[in-house]
Amino acid sequence: MIEIFTTGGTIDKIYFDAKSDFQVGDSPLNDLLQEANLTVTFKISEILRKDSLEMTNEDRAHIRERVAASASQHIVITHGTDTMVETGKALAGIPAKTIVLTGAMQPARFRATDALFNVAAAITAAQTLPPGVYIAMNGQIFDPQATRKNVAKNRFEPEIF
Repeated sequence: MIEIFTTGGTIDKIYFDAKSDFQVGDSPLNDLLQEANLTVTFKISEILRKDSLEMTNEDRAHIRERVAASASQHIVITHGTDTMVETGKALAGIPAKTIVLTGAMQPARFRATDALFNVAAAITAAQTLPPGVYIAMNGQIFDPQATRKNVAKNRFEPEIF
């Protein structure tokens, strides 16, 4: 079984036209995965409902505790892209689990979104990669220890040291 933890971020955002802003809402993941005819067993658990720019070290510690306590060896975490790398680093060292963080540049509720593609890549990665922590974005798998979000190009890429 794959346990999918939601933490908020763009993937779960709802656009309120009258307010001209976004707010993190209920995750649309269950509906999206049902519509995609996903045949693996999964469980969705909400940890947080925050924009990743608002996440604290205490939030990351809470995410780590929940992941470590999960009975599943295969974990996917939906997360805001702005601080996904930091959370990935905070999850390092959890034994015997394959942990894959993913998110979206556009809310899952939008027609033009990368959400389902990224979640599908993360689910596949969680089942096939060895234990460790990974980021699945833009059709690639990244190591959070050597990755950055390139805001100008709207994508993740290896960090060059």
